[in-house]
Amino acid sequence: MGSVTMAAGDFVDSLPGIQEMLRLSQALAVLDAILCPEWEYRYFSFNGGWGEHQKLGSMRNGEGDDWLIYFNNQGAVIKGFAHESPMAAGCPWPGVIDGLPSEFDDFLQETAFSIPQTTFCLWRLNRDERWSLGDIDFPEIAEPDGSSLLLPFLDGNPETYRQWGESYYAARINPRAVEHVYRHDPLNPFIIKSLNMDVQLEEVRHEIQEIGYPI
Repeated sequence: MGSVTMAAGDFVDSLPGIQEMLRLSQALAVLDAILCPEWEYRYFSFNGGWGEHQKLGSMRNGEGDDWLIYFNNQGAVIKGFAHESPMAAGCPWPGVIDGLPSEFDDFLQETAFSIPQTTFCLWRLNRDERWSLGDIDFPEIAEPDGSSLLLPFLDGNPETYRQWGESYYAARINPRAVEHVYRHDPLNPFIIKSLNMDVQLEEVRHEIQEIGYPI
């Protein structure tokens, strides 16, 4: 690989493990569900029953950029698309999805995942000690795949979400409530009210249960 600045490979050692990533994906979706009842304006979502033994976390910024995290019994895949990144012009860039283990064949065959629109892809099997990516000849330019703009959401730090959320939702966000959700402590009316005074537990109960988060 060429010498580049902040491509997907720079994140393989800093991303959470599979189970931590699953819990983080659920936490992000729960926070957005409480802070933004209107689904179409949210960044983060999570489907705890995408398929048999399959779960799906996702992010979309409404400007053409997104990522999704696919979980099955064998591991997880992170697939992202940054529409203004240099590698978007050659999607899928050679090597980006090459080498994806056969355990993720269902992922590659799912048309809803828009595999041709992929500027970065990382994967990890349960037996792996770190995330992996393909053998990619990156273009010699800073931030070639756009991952540096989208993957920092997955650093596992509650403060990352709080700072972003205060800017995006133009509202003060209780840091202790965000930490509560990141820890996967059960939701209760007090925590929900501390995040959004206009939302009742019963309004989001069904959605939170679909995410798979404890109440």
